[in-house]
Amino acid sequence: MTFSTRSSLPCALLIAAISGCASSNAARPVETSGPAPSPGPPLAGTTVTADDLDRAGLDPIEKTLASHVPGVWITRTPDGGIAVRIRGQTSISANTEPLYVIDGQTVQTGPGGALLGINPHDISSIEVLKDAASLAFYGVRGANGVIVIKTKHTN
Repeated sequence: MTFSTRSSLPCALLIAAISGCASSNAARPVETSGPAPSPGPPLAGTTVTADDLDRAGLDPIEKTLASHVPGVWITRTPDGGIAVRIRGQTSISANTEPLYVIDGQTVQTGPGGALLGINPHDISSIEVLKDAASLAFYGVRGANGVIVIKTKHTN
C-alpha cells in the first residue's frame, strides 16, 4: 500500500523552502487589527432590565423572563415547582434547567426551581444567553442556556 502526501504550501513556496532561497513573491505575514476583546463572556441574548422587573410588580422573576424573552418557557412541575426551559426539551443530561450565574458565580436554584433567594428589586439586569457563541464560554454546563443576573450591589 502506498500513501501520498500533500503539502498545504503553494508550489513556489515549497520550492523556495527546499532550495533555501527566498523569493520576493514569498508570502508575507498578514497583520489584522480590530476592537480589543472584552473581559468575560460574550453576552449575546435578550436583556431584562431593572425597570422591566419593577413594572412586573409581584410577579416571580421567572414569569417576567418568560414574558420578555422569546423562547423561554415556564411550566409547573408535578410537585408544584417551576421549570424554566430555554433551549427546548432535549438535553444530553437529564437536567434541562438553565445555568444561573449571579454576579459571576454559578448558583443552584432553590426548591422547585425557583429563584426564591433573590429580591427582584436588587437586580440590575438579567441576560438570557441562548446561542452557541455566547454559551461556549460556559461549556457543557451552559448547554441548556444561561441566565446571567447582575445585581445593583456589584461594583
